[in-house]
Amino acid sequence: MKIVVDFDRCESNAVCMGIAPDIFEVRDDNFLYILDENPPDSRRADVEEAVDMCPKAALSIADND
Repeated sequence: MKIVVDFDRCESNAVCMGIAPDIFEVRDDNFLYILDENPPDSRRADVEEAVDMCPKAALSIADND
């Protein structure tokens, strides 16, 4: 899987970081950084939760086929 971010929608509110801080990080510059753009499938549940909980619907998952 690959994490996709629509940076035009993202407000860097850090909800995703609260769910998976080893994958998402909002730094002091108030920008979202993806620490692992292609996390292992074992992390899918956390990534899906981050996608679902994003208040601006800025996150999505692209499956690697």
